[in-house]
Amino acid sequence: MEPQHLRDLHDLQLRREARPDGPGCRVEHIDGVVRQTGPAHAWNGVLWSGFDAPAADGAITAQIEHYRAAGLSFEWKLYAHDTPADLGDRLRAAGFTPEEPETLMAAEAAALPREAPLPEGVELRAVTDEAGVRQVVEVHERAFGTDSSDLGRQLLDRLAADPDTITAVVALAAGEPVSAARLELYPGTDFAGLWGGGTVEGWRGRGLYRALVAHRARIAADRGHRYVQVDAADTSRPILRRLGFLTLTTTTPYVYEV
Repeated sequence: MEPQHLRDLHDLQLRREARPDGPGCRVEHIDGVVRQTGPAHAWNGVLWSGFDAPAADGAITAQIEHYRAAGLSFEWKLYAHDTPADLGDRLRAAGFTPEEPETLMAAEAAALPREAPLPEGVELRAVTDEAGVRQVVEVHERAFGTDSSDLGRQLLDRLAADPDTITAVVALAAGEPVSAARLELYPGTDFAGLWGGGTVEGWRGRGLYRALVAHRARIAADRGHRYVQVDAADTSRPILRRLGFLTLTTTTPYVYEV
């Protein structure tokens, strides 16, 4: 695997040729921008952009006007190699707020461990219904300290409308949810995405994150996806590197509130 090749393939398949990621969502290609628009609880934002510096400010204004007309806050997902080079500065000047950058990493799914040991007394359970989704939301809120109700609605939407493209799993210790994650399968592409791996305080550092990566990578490989990709936080990056993930670039969410 060559990082440059994987980055270009990721840009092509998951950004420039992106497909809607939930019911009620649509992906549009307009004036050098690929964007998704959907319900308020869905992910709304710019997936890819390709324009030169003279066109940048006008393109930014057009996206603000589009989402403002829909009454939607949105995210511009900016990657370090995107152009123009000062796009982040232009987004800030237009009123966007940057969140913490993450590292885009990828690995061959079949080359990753197919399983990893779990702490004694912990079991993994597939999420297939509303009760399981509530457990995922509980873990995310405890692990990350954020309101995860929108995530719960997105999961329920996907499980109902297109269950073959989403897999979620929760780790239970004596019936208590202590870790959770999801796998998004992108039909027709080489990639599957690892998202939302979170573990509640008190259970970190005991191998749950590695176990959830192995569990999801096995499913991705079995379903015919060659690569798994993840937007890794600083805490996850060393673990993923040891497992064989390569660094492709960094990505920063720029958020515009309406």
